[in-house]
Amino acid sequence: MSESTDPASPADRIAAGYAFTGPALDLGALLWDGACLPDRQIRIPLSMLNRHGLVAGATGTGKTKTLQLIAEQLSAHGVPVFLADVKGDVSGISAPGTPGDRVAQRAAEVAQDWQATGCPGEFYALGGIGTGIPLRATVTSFGPVLMSKVLQLNQTQEQSLGLIFHYADSKGLELIDLKDLRAVVAFLVSDQGKAELKGIGGLSTVTAGVILRALTAFEQQGAAEFFGEPEFDTAAFLRTAPDGRGVVSVLELPAVQDKPQLFSTFLMWLLADLYTDLPEVGDLERPKLVFFFDEAHLLFHGASKAFLESITQTVRLIRSKGIGVFFVTQTPKDVPADVLGQLGNRVQHALRAFTPDDAKALKATVKTFPTSPYDLEELLTGLGTGEAVVTVLSEKGAPTPVAATRLRAPQSLMGPIAPEALDRAVKSSALYARYAQPVDRESAYEKISAEQAAAEEAAERAAAAAEAEREAEKEHRAAAKAGRGAPKERSLAEQVVGSGLFRSLARSIGTQLGREISRSVFGTAKRRR
Repeated sequence: MSESTDPASPADRIAAGYAFTGPALDLGALLWDGACLPDRQIRIPLSMLNRHGLVAGATGTGKTKTLQLIAEQLSAHGVPVFLADVKGDVSGISAPGTPGDRVAQRAAEVAQDWQATGCPGEFYALGGIGTGIPLRATVTSFGPVLMSKVLQLNQTQEQSLGLIFHYADSKGLELIDLKDLRAVVAFLVSDQGKAELKGIGGLSTVTAGVILRALTAFEQQGAAEFFGEPEFDTAAFLRTAPDGRGVVSVLELPAVQDKPQLFSTFLMWLLADLYTDLPEVGDLERPKLVFFFDEAHLLFHGASKAFLESITQTVRLIRSKGIGVFFVTQTPKDVPADVLGQLGNRVQHALRAFTPDDAKALKATVKTFPTSPYDLEELLTGLGTGEAVVTVLSEKGAPTPVAATRLRAPQSLMGPIAPEALDRAVKSSALYARYAQPVDRESAYEKISAEQAAAEEAAERAAAAAEAEREAEKEHRAAAKAGRGAPKERSLAEQVVGSGLFRSLARSIGTQLGREISRSVFGTAKRRR
């Protein structure tokens, strides 16, 4: 194949598919027949960014730089952005990039007017682990489906957890942190609490034990830090800077990258919370927020059917709230078909085919693209770093032709900012004072503990009364022996209540639940704002 000036040539037909009239993000220049064509620009319409997208490719092919390129242009158009920074190399988006020969060469190749520019940014950390404004959620708002995902419960156990949440909601037992959930689970299998769920199915001791053990393992991962108050208001992700640019919110995850199931599920909570709070707006000229979900395969790995249904529904419906979601992962097969079918914008970096499984994944990826004049199997294995196969939705919502593209260079710093600069940025934020310190208030744990304390006090009073009666009985018997009266037989109940064994059991039952929960607490307690 060779380039032609004939307007009907493949290169021109492809380029014509990206000639949008409205605002658009510039991705790069078309690659055709081994040449980069800087006069044929590949773009994404700004109005289509809420139709979701996928950035995929093997390790080292440039996925992070691509999401950085898209994010900084969104910010420049006044669109707020959320980035999950798993590896810790995206914080540089807040600082101007560094000029150099490689950047200059890339800019010349793709007809880019490169200017070093940083974006207005905020930095967050899950529960304050790592450097960032702490993001916390309450157990109640996290909900049973997401909690079942991180606890790795099966379907039956997930249903039981849903029952526990229902009971807590109906009884006004607020589940703020993990010790609240522990307290309710333990209470519902105690002698006092078993009757509470009989009418709606009950909770087996075995299932309760599984849930409690899973919570213990979860806490040992440091999860107690992520649940509590003040709960983060996700509306803060929708802000713009005074100059009109969208704020780029970067969630710093390096400190918890060894807990992938936790942070991926927490990201899903952030998205679900936004969906719940935002009004329906339909199609807009520009989205309200674009959310980049890095290492997306971790979200779907081992997910239950209910969890996958929840993700699919959220992704399908959140478009009408003005939110766009980009999943960033290695191959399209990492994303379930029902979700993949909703991702209208695709940037596919190179894939490797070193093993039979790799070759199978390559063929599956090719099938997800529209018909193309390219030999996609050959092309996808031959792309260089910073090159990708692109197809997006046009302004009319139709897929554009598949376009091999040499991507532009980000104008912000391609790498992390210095740790001291990151720390300064975090502590100078107006949000830091609001969320930095955890808050503790009465919730399910304290209420159940108070009931147990009241039960203990009542048991102690009963025991004291029985003891007094026993002493009186001794005196009565002593008087009877002296001939001053006849002995009076106590009832069996009085004998049992007055026994030392009963008093010991009363104290044990009254305090056992509280002691169990106290021993299981990991980290600082947190409460609702």
